[in-house]
Amino acid sequence: MTMRLMTIVATAVVLSACSGRIVPPTVGTGVPAASDRPATSAVHPSTNVAVRRPTAATPIAPIATAPTPAGVTTAAAAGVLAGPPVASLPMTREDAAVALAAFRTSCPGLTKRADVSGLTRPADWQPACDAARATGDGGAPAFFARWLEAVQIGDGKAFATGYYEPEIAGSRTRGGAYQTPIYARPRDLVEVDLGLFATDLKGKKIRGKVSGNSFVPYDDRTAIEQGALDGRAPVLAWAADPVEIFFLQIQGSGRLRLPDGNVMRIGYDTQNGREYTGIGALMRQRGLLQPGQTSMQGLMGYLRANPEEGRAIMRENKSFVFFRELTGAGPLGAMGYPVTGGGTVAVDVKFVPLGAPVLLSMDRADANGIWVAQDTGGAIKGANRFDTFWGAGDDARAIAGGMAARGTAFLLLPIGTAARLTSGAAYGGPATKP
Repeated sequence: MTMRLMTIVATAVVLSACSGRIVPPTVGTGVPAASDRPATSAVHPSTNVAVRRPTAATPIAPIATAPTPAGVTTAAAAGVLAGPPVASLPMTREDAAVALAAFRTSCPGLTKRADVSGLTRPADWQPACDAARATGDGGAPAFFARWLEAVQIGDGKAFATGYYEPEIAGSRTRGGAYQTPIYARPRDLVEVDLGLFATDLKGKKIRGKVSGNSFVPYDDRTAIEQGALDGRAPVLAWAADPVEIFFLQIQGSGRLRLPDGNVMRIGYDTQNGREYTGIGALMRQRGLLQPGQTSMQGLMGYLRANPEEGRAIMRENKSFVFFRELTGAGPLGAMGYPVTGGGTVAVDVKFVPLGAPVLLSMDRADANGIWVAQDTGGAIKGANRFDTFWGAGDDARAIAGGMAARGTAFLLLPIGTAARLTSGAAYGGPATKP
């Protein structure tokens, strides 16, 4: 059984047993009532989930070429090289089966949505999608080798992080330790499609609000946390720990464990339009983190140990996410489909078509294999940048919290794509050859 498959199985066991740790209702402002105090002495049991120590692996070397040009905005412009035969790439039957299932799920959108990367057209994917529906999981490796080909974008040098579906303490009503609001989409948040005003801005959108006769930036994190949205945005629920909800915004979706033991699932709806700032990089630059403290768990520990400074640091990330309650399958990725632990990867859609498979060969074994691009992320920008999704539960948190893998990436695209792209026939503009 492969490491990724073992992770998926372990996560399923954790979920079926309902044993995932959460931040208890005691985390908040002030001293909780006796009925709110935890049964154990651990104030933050979720931080006790240790970062998973990775198993080292040797990535396959990328195809030698010039470095990816600075400032390129699409995969086609970054340069495309034909990769090795798919059958020669490292994959296991189990991992390929997980990826094939995710690929099938993505096909309805993949064969309809425009590909802003300049690599493919929706119709290009139809033969592979038809074949995927007729292929059993046991034939997954042969499917990928028969219907798709590998291409390298730019220099192929990949970096992968991880994310998961967190579970934290929350309540549908405010009271006791539950004092941090989880907002739904504000009523006055406006999203503008700039492509309606200028053809060279096609695909670009901005968010803001109307103030008098002007369209202005929307409230940033500081203003929102200081109450700027009172009366302007519905509150879905209340969280017990502002640090946990900050990181849940980064993850994009999660579960709230309610006081009665039930679970409320929430997912990304929209964002305030402000630029995302990764606080981990800020804290490293300022020397606030000790060696071994740069994981998500390490960041959370520092923020909790230094609440005033921590609040100020979190507010340097002006981006703020608004949620909606999820009642069906989920969590949902950017394509609107449920994402798969150990099978879904978030990408920059300007460099990877949403729904396309990606082969990662990295320096840690759990990140290796075929993934399917079903999601996006505010910090996932540029060529060969990926964010691997690990599901929910302690095991997922342990892996995602410390994921930082480097290696090589190959996109798996419909047969014939590489020849067309290397001839300069990119969709949406000419390709730049490396």
